[in-house]
Formats: sequence, structure tokens, C-alpha cells
Amino acid sequence: MKNFIAKLSLFSCMLLFVINTNGQFSLTGQLRTRTEVRNGLGNLVPVGSKAATFTSQRTRLNFGYKWDKVTFGVSVQDVRVWGQDASSISPADGNRLMLHEGWAEVMLANKADTTFKFKLVDQLSIKIGRQELIYDDVRLIGNLDWLQQGRRHDMALLKMVHKGWQVDVGYAFNQNSDAFGITGTSYVPGNVPPYIKNSAGTLVPTPAGILPLTAGGSIANNSSKTGNPAFSNPASTNAATQDYKSFTSVYISRKFNQTKFSALFFNDNFGKYKIDSVTANGGYVYGRRFASAGSSDAFDYSGTSSRYTYGLMINHTIGNASGFGKIALQGAYYAQSGKDRDGVKLDAYHYTISGIYQKGKISFGPGYDVLSGNDAVNPSAKNNRFDPLYGTPHRHWGYMDYFYVGTGSPAGGLQNFYMKAKFTGNALSAGVDYHYFALHKDMKKADGTVISKGLGSEIDFLLNYNLNKFTNIELGYSFMKATTSMPFAKAQATTDAVADTYRRTGQWFYAMINIRPDFFYSKPVAIRQ
Repeated sequence: MKNFIAKLSLFSCMLLFVINTNGQFSLTGQLRTRTEVRNGLGNLVPVGSKAATFTSQRTRLNFGYKWDKVTFGVSVQDVRVWGQDASSISPADGNRLMLHEGWAEVMLANKADTTFKFKLVDQLSIKIGRQELIYDDVRLIGNLDWLQQGRRHDMALLKMVHKGWQVDVGYAFNQNSDAFGITGTSYVPGNVPPYIKNSAGTLVPTPAGILPLTAGGSIANNSSKTGNPAFSNPASTNAATQDYKSFTSVYISRKFNQTKFSALFFNDNFGKYKIDSVTANGGYVYGRRFASAGSSDAFDYSGTSSRYTYGLMINHTIGNASGFGKIALQGAYYAQSGKDRDGVKLDAYHYTISGIYQKGKISFGPGYDVLSGNDAVNPSAKNNRFDPLYGTPHRHWGYMDYFYVGTGSPAGGLQNFYMKAKFTGNALSAGVDYHYFALHKDMKKADGTVISKGLGSEIDFLLNYNLNKFTNIELGYSFMKATTSMPFAKAQATTDAVADTYRRTGQWFYAMINIRPDFFYSKPVAIRQ
């Protein structure tokens, strides 16, 4: 025992020596619990339904190391709902511990460091590994931090800073396996259910390389040649549960006095597929095939459907908060072209404009967004529905997450008129947002009747309090007043009879405690002279 303690002490001394001489370590944590009362969050709920209540938890440990030429980061997290596991689980229950981030950034050039011979740019580095990607106001590219699981990408990111310009070039390439015997670069989307009902209604294993089709896309229904893709968790509009095969991104930004300019180009590619069927236990499993079925399968699965998203954002500030006040203006326009993940030609756009006036601790202002959609009255041969990529929709289109998250969004697109007001104190902040949502293009019922474009109003109340340096408490309450068009726009109903079974109002309350300790933090101590 004494020998063990001696070795441990020696290791600790060596670690402290390294910390004090060669680099900088950081070790932080996060424990975030969120208790929610849901009664109409994300979608309208059936008449007579009762509220759901639960607590979810994220536990995260972040380790970092920084040296002159290398920065290293690891973030390990565990996400679960209280009560999801029995108090004593078996190995068959699995686990939800995962690597959220694991990356290293290598410095390639630094003008301030005389040991680098390359002097053409101020700084140049490459960041490799699993990492979050965050740009601007996380409208299109963000870490989705509101979701307990968050979002990350397996990728390489070349980062350059020169005379105030920031240029990032990213690249990602996804595969499902590194097993021997696998040939080609075909990529099957993730989140495919391991078992599916065949056309005869018998539960069978999902054939390899196939994304099954079922009536309505539900894994509870039988496989159908004319059905929709069936995922374990239905894919949302921003690809939350269906990964790209590869992507290339370029982000450029520069600040000129009070104006920040930024440009984004994002090319994500989705694997091509063909409709196929496999006999299984007395029935057929129909699906989209993404990988070769054998030597007789001549389809080229290496091809991709390439989607291009590009645009500009400008943020400009007038005045300052201590004088007359500060006005923060924002405008952005993004277009989408190429082909969507199903190979249909794209022609879509998104623009936003807002103005926030701030005087002291008070700020308020209006805004307006448009995300283009498909017109059911005058349809085009192209897909005109804008997909807001891999951002954080929760921040922009209402806290109740009716749009561009896991519950799907209107095929007719969205208009979002809003007004926001906020008080920001030293420890306490409070805000209220009002949204009015409407379709961008017309949608129809099953009988061909065009529905009204108005979808409803949402009010979000938010209260934040910093209990201490590491602990924040957040309370939120939201209310949705929907119109009769909402269940049609959200694909919950196609007839009036079904739409009438849904309640037009929704409420949501949550209480979140966010504890983020810095384990190397030491409280400053006053020194008596």
C-alpha cells in the first residue's frame, strides 16, 4: 500500500510539473437536468390527452490540453431520462455513454512564433476528429446544444486567420464499417430499424443495405413498395437522424468597424439508391437500396446527390448601449440548389431580417424570416423547400419546436413574424418572445381544398438566474394558439374529421439546472500586505 501511495504521489508531482512547465490543461464538467411538462410541444396533441412529465439529464466531462503547436480536446457525455434504466441494469440494456467530441488541432503557421518558417498568413491550423461546428447565430450550422445529445461532426477543418479575415475549410466523409471484404464507397443512412414487418405482416430482420419502405413510414406498418422510408426515429427536416455521405464547407468572415460580414458555402452529398425488394419469411421487404446486392447488381452506388447551400449574413451595430442606445441590425440570404437526398432538383431560399434596440438593461425589437416551400396550387418540377441544414432551430423558430426539428415542418415552407423583449441584469435575466407563423406557399387537404396560410401564434417566457459562478437556473413557459391549418401543415391530418380530433392549443413548461464546474479553478485570495 505504501508503495502504491508513493507511486501515486510521484505521478501527481510529475503531472503538476508538466502542467507548470510545458502546457495548459483544462478540465471542466457539466451536469444539466431539465424537467419538462409537455402538453402540445412540437405537435398538436389529441383532444383529451394528458400532459407528459419527465426529467432528462446530460452529464459531460471536457478535457483539454494546449501547447504552442497543438491543442487537444475530448468531451465525453452520457444522456438519459430519469427512470429510463432500472436501478440495477443488465449488460443487455446497453449504455448511453458516448464520445461527444474528440479532436486535436495542430498549428501549421503562426507569425507571432519565430519557430515557424511559413509566414504567408497570420495563423494556420488544422483541427481533426469529432467536433462541434458553430457559425454565426447557429441558424444553419450549430452545435444544437439545447438538445441534450447535442450535434457533432467527424471531420477535418482547416482554419486560417489573416489580417482580420477568418477562413475555415471543412471536409467530412462518412462510412458505416471498416470490415474486411467491404468494397466501394456506398453508404447506408444511419437509424435504420433492425427489424421490420414484411408485406405479409411478419416481423423479419431488415435486409442489409436497405432502408425499408412502409405505409406512412411507420415501423409499426407492413412493408410497402409505395411506402415511405421507415426510420427508428423519423428523420427531421434538417437531417438530424439521416447523415450525409460527405460534405465540403467554406466559411469566410471579416469585421469592418461596426459591421461583420460572413459568407457560407456548404455542399453535402447523399448516397444514390434504387428501389429494391427482398423476399423474407413469406413476404417482401421493399426499400431503398444503398449498397450492392451482389455481383449481378450493376447499379452505381458510389454516386451522390449533391446539395449546395450558399449565402451571406451581415450584422451591423449603430450607437452604444450607454448613450442613446444601441441598434443591432441583422440581414441574411441563403439559397439552395443542386439535388436533395432523393435526387430531386432543388431551388429554394431563406432570408431573415431583424433589428434589436438596446438601452441599458432593456432590449427589444422585431424580426421576419422566410423559408421557402413547395406550392401545392402551382407546383414546380423542383423541390422548393429550404432545409436549414445542421443548425439550432430551437433558437429561431419558437421554443416549442413546431418547425424544422424532429416533428417535421410544413411542405409549404414558413413565414415567421416575431417581436422579442429582454431584461438583462447582473444575475437575473428575463425575456418574452412573440411569434406569428404562416405558410410561405399554399397547401391542400385530401379533398383538394386549399388551407389558410395562417398557422398560429406562440408566446415564450424565459427566466434565467445565476445562482453562483458555476450554477445557472432556467425556467421557461410557452403557449401555442394554433389555427385549423396547423394539423394539415404538420401532416397530422389530411381531412377535417381527423383535424378536429386535435386540440388547437399547446403548453410547455420546463425547469433546467445547469452546473458547469471548472475543476482547476481556484478562488482568488486577498493577500494582506
